[in-house]
Amino acid sequence: MANEHPILAGGRRVRTTDEMAVKNPYDGSTVAVTYLAGDAEAEASTAAAAESFAATRKMTAAERADALHRVSSQISQRAEELARLISKEAGKPITSSRQEVQRSIFTFQYAAEEARRLHGEIIPLDAQPLGRGHVCLVRRFPIGPVLGITPFNFPLNLVAHKVAPAMAAGNPIVVKPAPQTPLTALLLGEIVSDSGWPAGAISVIPAPNGVAERMVADDRYKFFSFTGSAAVGWRLKKTAGRKKTALELGGNSGAVVHHDANLPYAAERIALGGFGYAGQSCISVQRVFVHESVYDEFKRLFLERVATVRAGDPMDESVLVGPLISNRDALRLGDWLKEALGGGARLLCGGAFNGPVMEPTVLENTKPEMKVNCLEVFGPLVTLTPYADAEEALKAVNDSEFGLQAGIFTNDLGLAFRAWETLDVGGVIVGNAPTFRMDHMPYGGTKASGQGREGLRYAMEEMTEPKSMVINLP
Repeated sequence: MANEHPILAGGRRVRTTDEMAVKNPYDGSTVAVTYLAGDAEAEASTAAAAESFAATRKMTAAERADALHRVSSQISQRAEELARLISKEAGKPITSSRQEVQRSIFTFQYAAEEARRLHGEIIPLDAQPLGRGHVCLVRRFPIGPVLGITPFNFPLNLVAHKVAPAMAAGNPIVVKPAPQTPLTALLLGEIVSDSGWPAGAISVIPAPNGVAERMVADDRYKFFSFTGSAAVGWRLKKTAGRKKTALELGGNSGAVVHHDANLPYAAERIALGGFGYAGQSCISVQRVFVHESVYDEFKRLFLERVATVRAGDPMDESVLVGPLISNRDALRLGDWLKEALGGGARLLCGGAFNGPVMEPTVLENTKPEMKVNCLEVFGPLVTLTPYADAEEALKAVNDSEFGLQAGIFTNDLGLAFRAWETLDVGGVIVGNAPTFRMDHMPYGGTKASGQGREGLRYAMEEMTEPKSMVINLP
């Protein structure tokens, strides 16, 4: 069959009787055909991961680093192929897809470096009298097979953020990609398989929810990493049992624009952070709080910038806002917009749909309890709200069940530190939008936004266990 992608189960390329056509969310065309894994393929992948751990745990740091460098090199060589595949199956604008590929190249490069830096420590124990003559050596050891469930919005780099640290730490991994975007993950799986990574130590299996849940409950997995919705993530955590888990579950990021901010710069960064990839990012700007003394000026600058944002065909180099991932999401956003407008919100721009493409939309005069504020929009919609003093703004950002990242535009260093101390989020971005993320920084949230951290070294710490050895020196 032309343009079909077998799944990767236990080191073997497999076709099942359950075909799955992957659709382009922009025009509904078929991108390619792959297959759904059943319990048999899940078992083959799990068993292979458990068996291959005997090999991965014995790999030297140099061997792990070399494999990671080869993966990074292959992604670089196939960069345009990967970018176009991301755009077709995820509807991501092609310029954003190319950026994602470049980030993934870095993710594997940096993981290779961290594989060589997975150090321990030596602790003298004579801080207590009974410890005289004793020394403690601490070293991190790979935890065992990892199960990663990944979302549609970064079908390469968010898969990389599970695969690369698992490899760097010496763990096998099985990936269950999002049903909308399995093709990029499958291509990455092939690249890893060809890198010299042990056979069976990487599997990529698109699978129905029931199969995935049974895998989450399987005690042969020692670590479970999930990126997706809060409702699903917290439910799966209960299913996971005693295994370690890391959850990255989204948010409704707030950005504060104080009266001393560079307003044109803030307007530029918030427009990009709110509308890039149609707002389909966990740290997309959703709620913007602007000091009342500069509110009107910021609003003017912001709307001027938003007016230049193009929406449409993701293969168009000038487009920033592509389609929402599904018509269901378009209907949901339409309903949330109607609710806000019916409750007194004022539409400043946008609000219209062209099929699955929503125009960049800005609202003001919203209320905190409206869905466009209190839930995760995951679409190209931003709300503007004035505030009177900084403490009021920080309290408004915290008035959310989520806590992933927040941004604050100010030249007041004291206020920046106060925000860092006060905001219940995993990261405070000063002088930029909360959408800012570098792949080697710690990344994750608090409250409903999850637990644990990604970012290569931090994920490796999650995927390893420190083990002590105490030596008595007579």
